[in-house]
Amino acid sequence: MTVKKKKAVRLGARVFFYLYIIIMFYFVLLSERYGRETGYQTSHVNLVLFKEIQRFWNYRHLLSPEAVITNLFGNIFAFSPFGFMIPIISKKAKGVIAAVFSTFMFSLLIESCQLVMKVGVFDVDDLLLNTVGGLIGYLAYWVSLKGYHFSQKRKQKNYNSKKEEGRR
Repeated sequence: MTVKKKKAVRLGARVFFYLYIIIMFYFVLLSERYGRETGYQTSHVNLVLFKEIQRFWNYRHLLSPEAVITNLFGNIFAFSPFGFMIPIISKKAKGVIAAVFSTFMFSLLIESCQLVMKVGVFDVDDLLLNTVGGLIGYLAYWVSLKGYHFSQKRKQKNYNSKKEEGRR
């Protein structure tokens, strides 16, 4: 890939990333679909790891499938793009640890905003699920990158083979 193409890809990824961040803040803090229109009188906090995950799992037969899926898998799904894009847009956050740490910090920022604005719940289970989502996103990035490099090597090998045949 040429330097010009790399810069274009990075710019496109940055635009997409910033739109993603805005959308995430909207859904987590303002979206009426998730009951964010009024806020609470006091902040709601869950500091017990696996408490909400276990509650949703134990009562899954009483809840709608949408509620269970949203609460158990929605955070993972929502934060996977973050883990995928962070190594693309950042020159420093290239490794898995940097991507997971960045995802955790972004999740902590969102949870803290919920706490301060008294919308939603500051939930350690969300921190865990969001971070797992970022890890999955990074792994998807890594697999994609390896696949890209493999295809480039194959392309180069085919090019060299044809070039060699042309000399004979």
